Amino acid sequence: MKNKLYILVVIFILLFAGAGILESVVDKKETAISNRMFVPEFQFIIDSAEVEGSILIYDFQKDIYYSNDFIWAGKGNLPASTFKIPNSIIAIESGIVENWNTLLKWDGKKRYLKAWEQDLTFKDAFRLSCVPCYQEIARKIGEKRMNKYLTQFEYGDMKVDSANIDVFWLEGDSRISQFKQIDFLKRFYESKLPVSERTEKIMKGIIIIEDNENYILSGKTGWSVRNGNNNGWFVGYVEIKNKVYFFATNVKPKEQFNMKMFSKIRTEITYKALKQLEIIK
Repeated sequence: MKNKLYILVVIFILLFAGAGILESVVDKKETAISNRMFVPEFQFIIDSAEVEGSILIYDFQKDIYYSNDFIWAGKGNLPASTFKIPNSIIAIESGIVENWNTLLKWDGKKRYLKAWEQDLTFKDAFRLSCVPCYQEIARKIGEKRMNKYLTQFEYGDMKVDSANIDVFWLEGDSRISQFKQIDFLKRFYESKLPVSERTEKIMKGIIIIEDNENYILSGKTGWSVRNGNNNGWFVGYVEIKNKVYFFATNVKPKEQFNMKMFSKIRTEITYKALKQLEIIK
């Protein structure tokens, strides 16, 4: 009888303990998704632009993500030229590039864009998204050092080896999601990357796109073509007085889309979303 009573007591305790554990897990799960707000107006912005994809905006102060498609925002894509942000940080930190005035010499070869066919300062190479310039930088960084920094940066899921060191962000199996883009930018902004204050200061100056009396917007666009499929990015953050908002837009064109507009549409829909949330005017 005593043994049966003992067993019943143990079962009773385990049941309540299990319920407590389950409740804790549920609470954590609810907390994990409670900071996500669906914004149907973002979908209207995307549909009106004749593209598919997701706009993800993160309010750092309120710890809230806003999007039209959180599933899309969690999918990985090639980082394309948004990778110029970590690539630049590594180049400065490792001494391959001294500062934003470092001159990158043109080798005289014909390039995809006429604007790339000249000597460029490091800052201009970033602004003009000079692919050959950054391919040379990546080769100088090398596979081992690149992997070391990317691991420390926790930058997506990059597949880097000696054979693809100068193209891994443009083709192949490297992937990063919109959530991961924002996570990386947030840690960069908060000075949580394992780099010097000098590197951080130089880089934060390089990535500024717009600086006016109302806000400072920093970031980088990206465009990859894989198996004939176009994919576009715009990632960055907006500083308004003592507040900061991070964003990561990822889209692909619909069949009827005019591809001449693709380079502009990524930034245009992001600006519209920021205005929709009344972050900028």
